Amino acid sequence: MKRVSGCFLLLVGLLVLAVGYTFFPRFPLSKDVKVSKLVLEKKKRRLRLLAADGSVIRTYSVALGAQPKGHKEKRGDERTPEGIYYLDFRNANSKFFRSYHISYPDSTDRSHAHQRGADPGGDIMIHGLPEKLDWIGRWHRWWDWTDGCVGLTNQEISEIWNAIGNRKIQIEIRP
Repeated sequence: MKRVSGCFLLLVGLLVLAVGYTFFPRFPLSKDVKVSKLVLEKKKRRLRLLAADGSVIRTYSVALGAQPKGHKEKRGDERTPEGIYYLDFRNANSKFFRSYHISYPDSTDRSHAHQRGADPGGDIMIHGLPEKLDWIGRWHRWWDWTDGCVGLTNQEISEIWNAIGNRKIQIEIRP
């Protein structure tokens, strides 16, 4: 009898944690926050928004490409590039909820791919979930599911959307 009640309590505890993880609110960024730079740490699956003075405004947990280790080398390798790039345009009507384009490939990436006889790929984005899958919320980051992009919840990409606007800003992508 004690074993059953112990298992039941464990199950209830896990359920409470899962509900809390799913629905625990985050306080939205203030409308007057202006982001100057983004830093993505692939190994930690962490995207940080930085102010002009270098202080961290907000940190997000992210999902990456299905093969996250190493620098993107060619189309279809499912890697997220590494280096200094820019968010050079945004798309309100993307396949995924809102997206910012990362300026990969640059001239060095194209040259290295050409030397290997490969297509460097492109269309690397920071984006939310498809609108039909918005209900997944924070659970999406439990696995790397993109083709090399940086995945966030729709609420998170909306915060970034408001904090950056249509400006071109730097993103540093670290291993």
